[in-house]
Amino acid sequence: MNGSDLLSGLSTVQKARLIYAQARADMSERLWQAAMGGTAENDRARPSALIPSSKNGSNLDTLLALIRDQQESAGHQPTISGGAKLSGVGDTSASTAFAIPQVALAPAEVGRFPAATELAGLGPNAQFAGAISDAARRTQIPAPALAAIVDAEASKHRDGRWNIRSRNPRSSAAGLGQFLAGTWIDMARTKGTWLNAKAQESGLVGANGKVQSGARAQLLALRYDGEAAIHTTADYAQHNLSRLRRAGAKVDDSPETLARSAYLGHHLGLGDALRYLRGGIDEQRAQILLKAQVGGDAAHRRIAAAGNASLAHRNWLDGYIDRNIRPDRYAL
Repeated sequence: MNGSDLLSGLSTVQKARLIYAQARADMSERLWQAAMGGTAENDRARPSALIPSSKNGSNLDTLLALIRDQQESAGHQPTISGGAKLSGVGDTSASTAFAIPQVALAPAEVGRFPAATELAGLGPNAQFAGAISDAARRTQIPAPALAAIVDAEASKHRDGRWNIRSRNPRSSAAGLGQFLAGTWIDMARTKGTWLNAKAQESGLVGANGKVQSGARAQLLALRYDGEAAIHTTADYAQHNLSRLRRAGAKVDDSPETLARSAYLGHHLGLGDALRYLRGGIDEQRAQILLKAQVGGDAAHRRIAAAGNASLAHRNWLDGYIDRNIRPDRYAL
């Protein structure tokens, strides 16, 4: 179901709630931008976990997801499993120099040999096997590596199913790929991506890469579409790997290295990923990132134990990646 289908099925009361919630969310963003000296056009140039949300964590995207939930039969409530959850992807607040250019993506530069497109071990997520294989074939990201990235980002239902309607209440991150709103819009505008092609077919984005008037909400609602999220995760991984290599990062062709490197770019954004790979994110930035992931109290304990925020954040993120970025779980 796409954004227009969701919106057309709303009652008058639900539409009013959406308008009101969006107005509050927009006001929160403007207040944050004013405080940080940012601009409305640069959604990604702010710490993702610090953006104020409405009192109950809802905005337009959240309500769209809730409405879709209400339209399905009642079942058990989804919960996030596996400890601390990363708060969102594509945050490049430490640097805007690596913003996604609105030009065609280069041909696949990920591996020197055809990527593996078959995978195993999806269990309750077997329904996504086709989308993962298709995305792997198209981008040359090995399917096991792509599955590992999606699994690390997605929140889970109690039975292990990926929750396509997951939403981080502390940022604009949403869907299987936990894309921030600004990053998703950038990918929709970037020629050569799966999302750009679909958005143009649907009339949401013009041939010039501009989001059509009134189409932003529908475009962002596509983050809750599993196929769209998987293909966009693959495109974003391809983009990040290419840019990391061009910047001098050593990324070999093994599924493990590709998955870990792509995930760093996916979660941290290219600027912070390069700093991370080169030895360290600065103290202030590392403290912000760590607090966003584990909370203030836990962050202070980790910083005290490690001796500084940069090392504490590295220790935490290294551990998270070691536990969760495991392509071997999905290899035949």
